[in-house]
Amino acid sequence: MIDIAVVVVNWNAKDDLRVCLQSLARTSIPAVSAETWVVDNASTDGSPDMVRAEFPAVHLLVNQTNLGFSRANNQAVALSQSRYVFLLNSDAFVHSQALQELTAYADAHPDAGVLGPRVLNPDGSLQFSCRRFPTLGAGVFRNTYLGRLFPRNKYAQDYLMTDFDHLSTLAVDWVSGCAMFIRRALLDDIGVLDERFFMYCEDVDFCLRAGEAHSQVLYVPQAVVTHAIGRSSDKNADRMIWEFHRAWFEFDKKRHPQASVVRKMAVWSGLWLRARVRIAKRHAHAQRQKRLSDTSAGAADGTTSRSEGQTPL
Repeated sequence: MIDIAVVVVNWNAKDDLRVCLQSLARTSIPAVSAETWVVDNASTDGSPDMVRAEFPAVHLLVNQTNLGFSRANNQAVALSQSRYVFLLNSDAFVHSQALQELTAYADAHPDAGVLGPRVLNPDGSLQFSCRRFPTLGAGVFRNTYLGRLFPRNKYAQDYLMTDFDHLSTLAVDWVSGCAMFIRRALLDDIGVLDERFFMYCEDVDFCLRAGEAHSQVLYVPQAVVTHAIGRSSDKNADRMIWEFHRAWFEFDKKRHPQASVVRKMAVWSGLWLRARVRIAKRHAHAQRQKRLSDTSAGAADGTTSRSEGQTPL
């Protein structure tokens, strides 16, 4: 049986996908057998053709519509046969020895069901990829202006685990789905990603289910991955903002099935309002950037009038 099935879900991220697959090809090591699956969610940027031409050994599944992150991952998980499954974002790439480190740790710790590597931003800074489960306090301080007023509040710091150096192995609540290493036996036990989550929260939910099944979720920093957040989702930013907030509502409903109608309405109203504000702010920023760009272009060709140049941004 193959050691690892690496599953990469892609949507219109051809250039990042190429880098991701190149990194996997470079990390091929005799001690660990691996296969790679790419599930393309109806990309229009030529991603499937690129995979066929440049990575013929990769197993490629091409969906005719965008089925979402959870469902697309589950397609490859169902078809693959391996001791472990490594879910890896198309806008991420593995560093040398990452697969070997994850496999070695999992082999030595049979109680470990989910492993998360240390995740870095493209500039080399740390990405907070292991976190504690969200609380109401964390939600309030992370998602309202209170967070700006009190940036070092204990609720957000506790959620992000800023008290942890991220340099040692640690049992954690959950790890990011951008790079999630899963024992096949755990998938057989608790099931695959919950497809009610089109995108977002599927990682929180899966790790919570793993813990409930008495399987450890561990942060393993000796394995390293670099992740450029949002390269694919930013191509349809408004929808992804809605999906992010809808996912948290679905997660809350799933975890509190007996919640009162009042509570559900309060949660939904808060998330809906935050999503609307986020989208409005994004559009306002885009308009300011366009006006600034138009003003700069006009100044360069000498057509900008005095009044145009003084328009407040």
